Amino acid sequence: MLWDRDRTWPEKVTRLVLCSGKVYYDIIASPRRSETPHVKIGRVELLYPFPGAEIGEYARRYPNLKEVVWVQEEPRNMGARKFVMPKIRDLLAPGVTLLNASRPERSSPAEGYPAAHKAEQERIVTAAYGES
Repeated sequence: MLWDRDRTWPEKVTRLVLCSGKVYYDIIASPRRSETPHVKIGRVELLYPFPGAEIGEYARRYPNLKEVVWVQEEPRNMGARKFVMPKIRDLLAPGVTLLNASRPERSSPAEGYPAAHKAEQERIVTAAYGES
């Protein structure tokens, strides 16, 4: 696991973003990062064996955590989402919402056009930070 460097007091953190792969670099490179000190980011390096204990321990550091978001580049029906979401849900304290930020379900993982890919990637990163 790669965890976000501490940028704020644990009491101020309300959102934890978890992801795997290249989308991590898009999330940390976003200008929204400096505007959202209440958001922490974790990159799951290995999906199996699932690092549930480590994720659970990290989430418990934040007493005011309200949301955990799984972010992936792949469409909702592809990628690690279906594997990790139930495992993450089991780790969370009551009252913490588990969300997903990914492409809509589709038969192909590709957008087809570079401009469409860029726009969709920006939408996913924006959703990771909690903005519509």
